[in-house]
Amino acid sequence: MTDEQEQVAVTFESHDFALTPSPGEVILPKYGRKIHHDPQCGHLTDSPRLPRFPDPDRLLWRRLIDSGPSHDTSARTAFARNIGLLGGSGQPLISACSCVLRPISPRQAAALRPWPLDDAIRAFDRGLFDKRLNEMEATAEQIVRDFPWADWPTLPLERYALGQGDSAQTKPYCYLLEFGSKALGSIAGGSSTKHLIYQRSQDGSWWHDSRYADEEEAWAEVRAGIVEAVTAARAGRLADIDDIDAIRSGPALVAKTLRVYAPEAALAVYGNDPLRHFVQRLTGEPVPKLERFALQARLKELIDADERFAGWPYDLVVLFLYWWADPIRTQQIVKIAPGHGGALWDECRAGGYIAVGWDDVSDLRSYADRDDFKAAFAAAYTDEYNGNQSKVSAKANELWKLLGLRPGDLVVANNGTSEVLGVGRVTGDGYTWREDRAEYRHTVEVDWDESNGGRLDEPERSWATVTVKDVPAQLWSRIRQAKSAPVEDDSVTDPSDVALAAQPLDAGLQPLADALDRRGQAVLYGPPGTGKTYTALRFAVRWLGELSGGLSDLDPYADPGTPAFRRTLDALTRAGRLTTVTFHPSYGYEDFVEGFRPVSGGSGGLVLDRIDGVFKRVCQAAAADPGHPYLVIVDELNRGNLPKIFGELITLLEKDKRGHQVLLPLSQEQFTVPENVYLIGTMNTADRSIRTLDAAVRRRFAFLEQLPDSAPLQGCHVEQLHLADLLDALNQRIRTQLDREKQIGQAFFLPHGAPVDSVSALAAIVRDEILPLLQEYAYDDYSLLAAFLGEALVDLEAHALRDLSDEGLVNALYIELQVRSGAAD
Repeated sequence: MTDEQEQVAVTFESHDFALTPSPGEVILPKYGRKIHHDPQCGHLTDSPRLPRFPDPDRLLWRRLIDSGPSHDTSARTAFARNIGLLGGSGQPLISACSCVLRPISPRQAAALRPWPLDDAIRAFDRGLFDKRLNEMEATAEQIVRDFPWADWPTLPLERYALGQGDSAQTKPYCYLLEFGSKALGSIAGGSSTKHLIYQRSQDGSWWHDSRYADEEEAWAEVRAGIVEAVTAARAGRLADIDDIDAIRSGPALVAKTLRVYAPEAALAVYGNDPLRHFVQRLTGEPVPKLERFALQARLKELIDADERFAGWPYDLVVLFLYWWADPIRTQQIVKIAPGHGGALWDECRAGGYIAVGWDDVSDLRSYADRDDFKAAFAAAYTDEYNGNQSKVSAKANELWKLLGLRPGDLVVANNGTSEVLGVGRVTGDGYTWREDRAEYRHTVEVDWDESNGGRLDEPERSWATVTVKDVPAQLWSRIRQAKSAPVEDDSVTDPSDVALAAQPLDAGLQPLADALDRRGQAVLYGPPGTGKTYTALRFAVRWLGELSGGLSDLDPYADPGTPAFRRTLDALTRAGRLTTVTFHPSYGYEDFVEGFRPVSGGSGGLVLDRIDGVFKRVCQAAAADPGHPYLVIVDELNRGNLPKIFGELITLLEKDKRGHQVLLPLSQEQFTVPENVYLIGTMNTADRSIRTLDAAVRRRFAFLEQLPDSAPLQGCHVEQLHLADLLDALNQRIRTQLDREKQIGQAFFLPHGAPVDSVSALAAIVRDEILPLLQEYAYDDYSLLAAFLGEALVDLEAHALRDLSDEGLVNALYIELQVRSGAAD
């Protein structure tokens, strides 16, 4: 086996892999359809004297995966047959074993040396991109014909801006740039503010920079700014565009405009993060802090100076950069129900799409932004959902999610709560409004694979009443296990398996990872029951689990509450990578850093000895093991006296002070906090607001609010009571009567991580956990308690809670918080 140090990081279909380079030949297995690089690979059950296939330039693996997308087995089969790449049974080899390409997380990839540029250029087949190049050029030429450059100095606002009627029909410039020119790259996402000026369809008002008196003044400045930007680019002054104030807040639109009108002067890379990523990859050095178009100029300068790109058109360079070192590491996985009871499945499967309803709102691309769409959705569907604004908002979010699906994302088609009809990959333009359909006109193009169908081991209750829903890593693992067709072996590396093995962090965990990268320590704060500790532990299992190779009993994708989850926590704790503590009023500096403690003396008595505290021991272990992250989780952070506990270490927690030394007063030792030490605190705001924390502590932590989230309870009922409606309605009343910091979190209704599912269990939770908390909030004011729960539960005259049976209590909650709140269907 090639040494671990020789592995390099490569990107394929938006996923990271560790490549073990070929030794100059690949191994042809007797069984299976994957090439191998390691004769000792555990997936090779045959004789070590298996036939070899010559691989003199060590790039066969890349040519194989480039011969067709991983789901296009016919293209790969044709490539393998053409060169004679056949296994022992005569079957063409169409994929790579994990001893060639091992799926890894983005963090693991960052620790490896990138795939060398020279190797990538040798492997790059320009012919594979001829069609893309032609599409890019044709698209740009069409925009120029529709909007000649000579017209721009006097271009009227109605030909530019979104929001004026049906943009999908009138196709103003901004519509073409965002939705009608995908061949040139995407600037989709976010709000329409990136277009600098647009009209709100709900009331006809105009959005623009508030410094301008009206839309006409705003448009005159924006138009002049765009003309000035293109003129500067054509004159070789890209960096000067950063100083054009009128277009400063629309860099993506301006960058794509440069590709259309100044193609010889700018590259079709529109985001700041991709620009920085490519500059770093090409130089191998930290990227200086430059503004957007100065960074564009720097990338162009690097390309122009590199003889390896001599004669390449800029569009080809851009396609190569994304092929070689794609900065995109996101793949969404969503489940979408094809009609009630799967009624639309046959036509969706045959037509290559997934379709949903809500046809009273039209083409999603015709709305200026998410707020504009949600206003239209509320106007169309508030009555249907009985005025329940929480449900209206949730359903609007489901539909809007379709617009964000991109080629390569995965769609799970379901029927009910247990059956997976198929799994498909989003293709083409993704979202499409199909006017020709009689109903269910909101569609997404999908290439379906029915072999991934099957039944889940346990029903996913939340699927019962939700049409579109994210699929987290744990659920995706269960879906993969439910597939009806057997897999060939456990070394598959198609994108579906990659999504399981090295899927990006869930949306709920990514902000925490970003905060730790940025600050080194973060606090999860919010009302009780919002899953702060749960989130911290789930993050530890996923984040540390992926980055702690070599440890046994690790399953980064284990479901919370399962034995595998507990084993992973235990393994991380035993290895010292994870440490959990709880602060309380008597917790002090000597517990956390160092202090004198009584210990047994030689004569049987007690003597004082200096003992290292928890955090000091973690820092010492991390300093001796810089290749791995060490995480400390502090539960109930705000219950401790933080300035006293941290002492002089409060300075060393700052990101730019990591590695600096301070003198500890007791031991007189020089002490540092290593860069690979991270800290997560949890804080219950019902006990204490973050405003009361010491200012020095607040400045050194990132604070992430955890608010109640009814999404895990969507579709979950106890008898007739919908748990999501119960939570939303109760919290609406608490916010009205008290404040947001005293709401009730979803975790109360998720014992052991699963929604409560029986009348007796729900009644016990309400009586033993929720009612005492609400009584504490109400300070024995029973009129306030009745405002929360209704007089069917609260006896105002007796100043007591009514003695109801379990069934009576749940029915009272149903009537008060679902029927009377307008949430019942």
